Amino acid sequence: MAQKVQHSTAPDFKPSDAQLKVTQIKSTIGAKPAHRETVRSLGLKRIHHTVVRQADPATVGMLNAVKHLVKVEETN
Repeated sequence: MAQKVQHSTAPDFKPSDAQLKVTQIKSTIGAKPAHRETVRSLGLKRIHHTVVRQADPATVGMLNAVKHLVKVEETN
């Protein structure tokens, strides 16, 4: 009988008043063109580049689209 495998995915982000520290952790080489453009729109230029953004609905939507390429931390 096949074993059930559970994959953990990054949580979906919600708009709030928080500041988000966004770091690119994976390359966009081989990614879909729309994902490449989204990472660029977030202000990220290379791997390990970090930017601080407001958690507004537009930014949260972009982060949810490319959560496999970025790491997000909430800052004070």
